[in-house]
Amino acid sequence: MPISDRDHSQGPTEAVVTLLEYGDYADPKCADAQPRIRSYQARMGCRLRFVFRHFPTPGLRAHAAEAAEAAGRQGRFWEMHDTLFEHQSALGSGHIVEYARDLGLDMDQFLRDMTGHVSGEHVRQDRESGVHSGVTGAPAFFINGARRLDDWEEIPQDDN
Repeated sequence: MPISDRDHSQGPTEAVVTLLEYGDYADPKCADAQPRIRSYQARMGCRLRFVFRHFPTPGLRAHAAEAAEAAGRQGRFWEMHDTLFEHQSALGSGHIVEYARDLGLDMDQFLRDMTGHVSGEHVRQDRESGVHSGVTGAPAFFINGARRLDDWEEIPQDDN
């Protein structure tokens, strides 16, 4: 499960702590985790790197993951990521198109990417990496490569 350039991350690559989330935009537990993640980011600053990988169940959830990737192709992954979690009860195609428009995306490109499933393979590979790491459902968290089953909120403050 090494972190690579294909991953979406916030924070420096040399951070002391890397928090990896396998998440699903339609899962309430994943949405509930976002404020805690933001709190850790604020508290730890450059000592934390947050990485997000998709772990959707098939169907509507995979569609939302592809929308985040399509936005990412235009440099707006994190904005779409946040929007999808904020509106997780409305992840149908019409809503997602509205979110893309609200973010100021190039709609022709976004719609081409979505209808062509340009990011489908990326989403599939994210999910597959989770399965290979023992993930069976979202959210799943890893801190510095170690799986956290129930105490993920206890992120270490430093490596000393």
